[in-house]
Amino acid sequence: MSTRLSTNGEEAQVRAVIEQWADAIRRKDADVASSHVASGYVHFSLAPPLVDAGSGAADLDAWFRTWDGPLELELRDLTVMAGDDVAFSHGLNCLAGNKRDEGRQELWFRSTLGFRKIEGGWKIVHEHESVPFYMDGSIRAAVDLKP
Repeated sequence: MSTRLSTNGEEAQVRAVIEQWADAIRRKDADVASSHVASGYVHFSLAPPLVDAGSGAADLDAWFRTWDGPLELELRDLTVMAGDDVAFSHGLNCLAGNKRDEGRQELWFRSTLGFRKIEGGWKIVHEHESVPFYMDGSIRAAVDLKP
């Protein structure tokens, strides 16, 4: 496996995959969003369980149905590093929309994506989302933070 980093074509290809994936999330298109995920994908999601391995389009579609209308997904401060066959990205994301029976929701969180080049195309193999928590003994998630 190569570790040489590319600052041109590979990085641009990974950024294109991220934007296509994010656009599918915004449109709540589970099939397109899932098409960017590799077999064996591991997701450390904001929601339980601790590790979500193997969820697919059906699970994503079920989550999409808990929202009214399109989703807003802002990717901020996105950094991408790409080698010949492995890449990762990290940044801050804001997910917002109208949650059924709960109204308007907005959440800033940290996001890291891991990629592998599989059969000539970049696929997401790992996704990690997190929010900090207050270290004051309350162990409350710091969902009120904004960049």
